[in-house]
Amino acid sequence: MPDPAPCDDAARNATPLLSELKRREARQQVLHYCDIELLKKNFHALMEACKSVFDRLRSTSGANGDGAGLVDRTLTFGKSRVPVLAINAPRTQTDKDEQSGFANLLKRLSGICRNPVAYHPRILRTVPDTELLELLTTLSMIHRRLDTTVKL
Repeated sequence: MPDPAPCDDAARNATPLLSELKRREARQQVLHYCDIELLKKNFHALMEACKSVFDRLRSTSGANGDGAGLVDRTLTFGKSRVPVLAINAPRTQTDKDEQSGFANLLKRLSGICRNPVAYHPRILRTVPDTELLELLTTLSMIHRRLDTTVKL
């Protein structure tokens, strides 16, 4: 019979992180993509949760691609001067600035959450629990904003 200890250890490690994310009312879209990694307290949890945002951009907009290119195709004003997805009614300069800032945030998150994890060995990259919680909470906030997007 297999030893249940590794699973028990993983669940014990993840319980404080999951409890805190639930207390912060983290979006299910974030947790769905990284629950196994959180259980293992794995540094890939951040990368997997970040993928949830880009997956949602693709499914909501119908665009393809990934990372900054996908954000540019879906959330920026680009050549058409109208984003594919709008987080607000981009009428005023303030609305447009907010839209641009949101797009820039997503592009920077790709650089913070995904690229270092994808290219650096796990043993050289540790993410402290507090940083993991803060970044996952930020990803949750992004999903909340995406809840209100309108396809233009």
